[in-house]
Amino acid sequence: MTQPLTTPSATVGPYLAIGLTWDDGHLVVPEGTPGAIRIRGVVLDGNGEPIVDAMVETWQADPDGRFDHPDDPRGASAYPGFRGFGRAQTVGGGFEICTLKPGRVPDGEGGLQAPHIDVSVFARGLLDRVVTRIYFADEAEANAEDAVLRTLPDDAARQTLIATPTEDGYRFDVHLQGDRETVFFAV
Repeated sequence: MTQPLTTPSATVGPYLAIGLTWDDGHLVVPEGTPGAIRIRGVVLDGNGEPIVDAMVETWQADPDGRFDHPDDPRGASAYPGFRGFGRAQTVGGGFEICTLKPGRVPDGEGGLQAPHIDVSVFARGLLDRVVTRIYFADEAEANAEDAVLRTLPDDAARQTLIATPTEDGYRFDVHLQGDRETVFFAV
């Protein structure tokens, strides 16, 4: 039996390295930026195996809760070199983003969202990206007030979105399927 041909339009990956990645994409801020943290994790399939050819893309506010975008009415970021956007390939299944911890942003209803990073994951076998968020374990009070986290059915679901502190940042694994599947959002 012959293998069917796979074309770039058939799935999101494994064609990510053709024009979608760049050498310093994992740097949301330049190396050596004061206060920079590293978010490291692994993208895992339904069997718990690392996916070695995925891409993790992040979008976030700066520590003051501002976005590096002209549509943010609060003005430009005051953090030199902060671009608010990162893109990292998985190597051996792992990824790393160097960034600043985001601040709280308005929730559109008069409150504030907990500090978080929006994440898209692109991988083989996916017909479209999956979208999730990274929240921070050391922001318990803000997390308890967050409108998005409050909509989740239970603590187990919320925990799939919580990054745990490490020596120089945080750990956040993405489980695409299985018992520990990360919560993904329909966007």
